[in-house]
Amino acid sequence: MLTRRVFVMAAAALGLPIGARAQVKTLSAGEASKALATGDLILIDVRTPQEWQETGVAEGAWLLDMRHQDFGGWLMAAIERNPGRKVAIICRTGNRTGRLMQALAQNGIEGVLDVTEGMVGGPRGTGWIPLGLPVVTAQVAFDAMPKDLTAE
Repeated sequence: MLTRRVFVMAAAALGLPIGARAQVKTLSAGEASKALATGDLILIDVRTPQEWQETGVAEGAWLLDMRHQDFGGWLMAAIERNPGRKVAIICRTGNRTGRLMQALAQNGIEGVLDVTEGMVGGPRGTGWIPLGLPVVTAQVAFDAMPKDLTAE
């Protein structure tokens, strides 16, 4: 079933305008890594499969391609199934997650954090990989994530 939330997240993924900007809660790559290590955080990597292959993936991250037709449903499932854990999103440099965070906020979906510096860094910070934080192959990350959130 396509809900309004799923529709708006898909619109954000496509770069469509979705309204006024809301306040975004951020998390540094270092803070995200520590929270992942303690089990307090679900980190969702919204980049493309090609990007995951090229750079690797943050150890412990779940891979949800933001362009996939089921992305919105998968993201909502990840958020709803983990009420006692924080959920953060990460992309390459923080641009895609910024758009997605706005769509979430405008639909009343709170508590999701944005790792704004992304995997490779940019104007918002150094980035996961340049900081030397743990990275695994895309296959290792895929094998470790819940199978009901994958496109097998």
